[in-house]
Amino acid sequence: MFVGDGIDRTIVTGNRNVLDRSTTFRSATFGVSGDGFCALDMTFENTAGPGKHQAVALRVGSDRSVFYRCSFRGYQDTLLLQSQRQFYRECHIYGTIDFIFGNAAVVLQSCDIYVRRPMEHQANTVTAQARDDPNEETGISVHASLVRAAPDLLGLEGRFRNYLGRPWNRYARTVFMKTEMEGLVDPKGWTEWRGDFAVRTLFYGEYMNSGAGARTGKRVGWPGFHVLRDAEEAWPFTVEGFIKGGSWIPETGVLFTAGL
Repeated sequence: MFVGDGIDRTIVTGNRNVLDRSTTFRSATFGVSGDGFCALDMTFENTAGPGKHQAVALRVGSDRSVFYRCSFRGYQDTLLLQSQRQFYRECHIYGTIDFIFGNAAVVLQSCDIYVRRPMEHQANTVTAQARDDPNEETGISVHASLVRAAPDLLGLEGRFRNYLGRPWNRYARTVFMKTEMEGLVDPKGWTEWRGDFAVRTLFYGEYMNSGAGARTGKRVGWPGFHVLRDAEEAWPFTVEGFIKGGSWIPETGVLFTAGL
């Protein structure tokens, strides 16, 4: 367990990045692999900047890991959800391209997701989930959270395209539920990786979201995109339904909502 003095008061910082000959995996400022890791009240950041491309702030491959009241700051590839079951509560996540990515089974609950200003020729994508087998019980579930512009993007939202995600692998799975989306989110919601790759095999879902960016009338028409219509369809992506959090989160003392 790592316990800090608060977001932006206790900071783990680094600037490794792909352009300076790191790999995406090794660029991580902080990496976790031991099971049952917990971090409270601190910040993990990668200060390489948007011009350095892939630069990870936090990489997590820890089963039953919990992050509470933490902040993750970067641009491209900020938070690498590498593998296993993970839970994030009341965290702040900053980035530009694919900044929440990987192939873990993850629930982000009551989190603030801040979209930053990218380079001029870039578009922002919040998620890039990497499930490559339909039998894998992995995916990204964003529940009761907020997608908003970071301070450096305020007033410039219309200058850049901002999407909820794109499919890194063929069976990418990402769901936003009961989340407020500010108007910066593009009406189509999601964007392609390349051509029509994965648009039939992915699973992207939205359920009871709110805000100017949450309207689903102009969303992508892909076979893999779904507007979830009732609680029964949404429940599998809750803390209990998706990561069986009721059996391991309570021992950390961290608040959580098991269902919708």
